[in-house]
Amino acid sequence: MAEDNNNQNDNSEYEQVCYLCRRPESKAGKMIHIPNNICICADCMQKTFDSMGNMNGFPGMMGGMPPYMDMFTGGPNGFEDIPQNQKLKKKKKEEPKAEKGEGENGDTKGIIDIRHLPAPHIIKKHLDEYVIGQDYAKKVMSVAVYNHYKRVLTDTMDEIEIEKSNILMVGPTGCGKTYLVKTLARILQVPLAITDATSLTEAGYIGDDVESVLSKLLAAADNDVEKAQQGIIFIDEIDKIAKKRNTNSRDVSGESVQQGMLKLLEGSEVEVPVGATNKNAMVPMTTIDTRNILFICGGAFPELDKIIKKRLTSQASIGFQAELSDTYDKDENILSKVTVEDLREFGMIPEFLGRLPVIFSLQAMTEEMLARVMTEPKNAILKQYQKLLLLDEVDLQFDQEAVAAIAKKAAEKKTGARALRAIIEEFMLDIMYEIPKDDLIGRVTITKDYIEHHGSPKIEMRESGEATLLTQRPD
Repeated sequence: MAEDNNNQNDNSEYEQVCYLCRRPESKAGKMIHIPNNICICADCMQKTFDSMGNMNGFPGMMGGMPPYMDMFTGGPNGFEDIPQNQKLKKKKKEEPKAEKGEGENGDTKGIIDIRHLPAPHIIKKHLDEYVIGQDYAKKVMSVAVYNHYKRVLTDTMDEIEIEKSNILMVGPTGCGKTYLVKTLARILQVPLAITDATSLTEAGYIGDDVESVLSKLLAAADNDVEKAQQGIIFIDEIDKIAKKRNTNSRDVSGESVQQGMLKLLEGSEVEVPVGATNKNAMVPMTTIDTRNILFICGGAFPELDKIIKKRLTSQASIGFQAELSDTYDKDENILSKVTVEDLREFGMIPEFLGRLPVIFSLQAMTEEMLARVMTEPKNAILKQYQKLLLLDEVDLQFDQEAVAAIAKKAAEKKTGARALRAIIEEFMLDIMYEIPKDDLIGRVTITKDYIEHHGSPKIEMRESGEATLLTQRPD
């Protein structure tokens, strides 16, 4: 009995869905309950009666229900048979706000309130704890996000309607685009959906429709529509939907996807499948208003640097003001000079760029930045390995020269911070394998010689049994 009561309480938080048309009660109206806990909207019930009235002389009418009505006996639990990830939460009734923006217990965690919205310098300060460098990018994102949620939370659209400022990030791989967005969503405690533009296609083709990004945000908000309408969507690899050049086939994953995303970026009411990425007859549908959803797009934009160099060198080609063709070849931050015209030539349509007014670039990772990334952030990669070995009661240390050597190796790979873990995993493999064998190892120090394969790490034993174990250990 207790389990039944719990199930009823759980289901009371969710909207009931019509068994036939799969519309939730917020769209279809009050549901009609029939045996087996099945819910049917008034429209579908009327259509059923009309069809039964038009079936005079149908042999199945003799002796009970016609065969096509067997669908009602298919599910023993009706509404309870719907998967949990396809149930929509009911809208919460508006309650009077507590003083100082606090909840019932004075807890503001997870509640966005204009009086508790952090200022741009505080947002940047939190980003500094997790993201190294990229000061300009963090400043731009802090201001853009602050203005966006100030617009959402105050809801002052009486005289002057403030348009939202979607963001476009341009930067090389491994510079921290995705990590910036994840950290930002964690600071603001809002739902975040991260999706990849490479899987998006035009409606009607194999692949995900553009509305699938909203389905992921709805899932991240626990199927709470109101909460999802104040979330953040990060679309990575946005450069992959650029217009394809020199192609004779239909561009179903390029320009057409950009055109399909226009209504999402600007703000409109979109029909979204619940718990699925594609629309079909068996999935409930709901409506999401995208006017208050912040869209952040990011991409590496390969070969965009060539377009920028061509523009810069062609501005003055003759005379004393002429730029040499190789002037910008060694400029690692050439993407900082990007303009809207460069992105148009790359293949982004002007209507799409017009809905992304905040455009900025991220710096390429230098050796100094890579060395700081390994040691300074709260969850730096070296701190992660130190914590892993601390569980085995072993103190792991890294020499400054060793950190610099790792950063140098990573910079040579040209993949940004992503190269760090691959390099560290390589030389930490033997250490992680050997340490559990010997319970008396107290400290391991990673040296530059070990990183460069010229020596071994420095191992220190505990005080007890140190002399005997050092002789047993191979050189």
